[in-house]
Amino acid sequence: MKRYLPFVIIAGALIIAIVGYMALSRSQQTNSAAPFANVAQPSPAIQSSLSVNPSSTPTSAGQPGNPLTPAVPLPTNIPAGVSVTIEEFGDYQCPPCGVLHPELKQIAAQYGSKVNIVFRNFPLTQNHKNAQAAAQAAEAARLQGRFDAMHDRIYEHQDEWKDLSDPRPTFTHYAQTIGLDLKRYANEVDSFEVLQKIEFDKQTAIARGVNGTPTVFIEGNQLKPEVTNLEGLRSGINIMLSKKAKPQ
Repeated sequence: MKRYLPFVIIAGALIIAIVGYMALSRSQQTNSAAPFANVAQPSPAIQSSLSVNPSSTPTSAGQPGNPLTPAVPLPTNIPAGVSVTIEEFGDYQCPPCGVLHPELKQIAAQYGSKVNIVFRNFPLTQNHKNAQAAAQAAEAARLQGRFDAMHDRIYEHQDEWKDLSDPRPTFTHYAQTIGLDLKRYANEVDSFEVLQKIEFDKQTAIARGVNGTPTVFIEGNQLKPEVTNLEGLRSGINIMLSKKAKPQ
C-alpha cells in the first residue's frame, strides 16, 4: 500500500488543480461578460424583470431591430426625471476618442433626457502634441456658451489639425465658424480660467485611476475598455436605468 501512496497523492493534487482551474475559468468568463470594470452585473432577478419595449429600445436611425441592441434592454415605464450620467475622460487628438465621439452623439439622440453626458479633459500631451491646444479651444468656447459646437467641430475635423505644427490658427477659424466673439476668444483661450478647468479635469482623472483615453464612467461605474463602444454604452446605460427605475 505504501508503494502506491505517492501516486495517490499526485493524483489527488492533479484533481484539486483541475477543479480549481475550472472554477477560475468560469469566474473569468462571468467577469468578462459584465460591462463595468468595478461592479458586478445585476442579479438574475433584476435581469429577468426587464422586458423589451419596441418603441423605446434604441436602434440606429432607419434600422429597426438593429443587431447592436444590447442583451440588457431599456426598461419600460421609466419615471419622469430618471436619468444616468455618462462621464467621458477624453483627449481630442486620441484616435479612439474620435471613433467614440459619433457613438456618444448617437446615444444622446436616442436617449434624450435620460442621459447626461459630461466631457472631462485628459490631454495625453506626451503622445499628442496638439491635445492641450484643442482642449483650450473647447474650454474657451465654453465661456461663450458654445462648448458643444467647438467640441464637435474639433473631433469631426481631427485629421485636419492633429499633425499641424501649430493648430491654433485652425482652432481660431473654427471659433469664427461657430460664431464666437474672436477678440474674446483670443483673450480667453490661454486664460487662467481655461487652464484651471483643464487641470481640474486632469487631477480628477488621476484621482479616479484613469490612465488612458477614452475612459467612460456611467453613474460612477467604469466601462471596461473592450466594451467602450456603442453596444457597451447601451448595455451599461440600460443596467443603470433599470436600477434607478426599480422601486427601492
